[in-house]
Amino acid sequence: MNVLVLGGGGREHSICWKLSQSRSVDNLFCAPGNPGTAFHASNVETDVADFDSVAKFATDAEIDVVIVGPEDLLANGVADALKEAGIRCA
Repeated sequence: MNVLVLGGGGREHSICWKLSQSRSVDNLFCAPGNPGTAFHASNVETDVADFDSVAKFATDAEIDVVIVGPEDLLANGVADALKEAGIRCA
């Protein structure tokens, strides 16, 4: 399974740390990530507020599920944009 975690704080670091321990996760990405997430995931330089860019990366990288950390991204509609692109979002 390919997973993308959105965000760059401590919450996302913890999520990446735990996901990196799963045998079910083949490829783990974090956007934009931080130096801590880089130990567990591949950081992706993208503007997470640009939902079209996030959806394009997720499609191109064959992401199976996107996990959204920051509440503001959810409130602004990232989950809707990803679902519209056919990408599961948690």
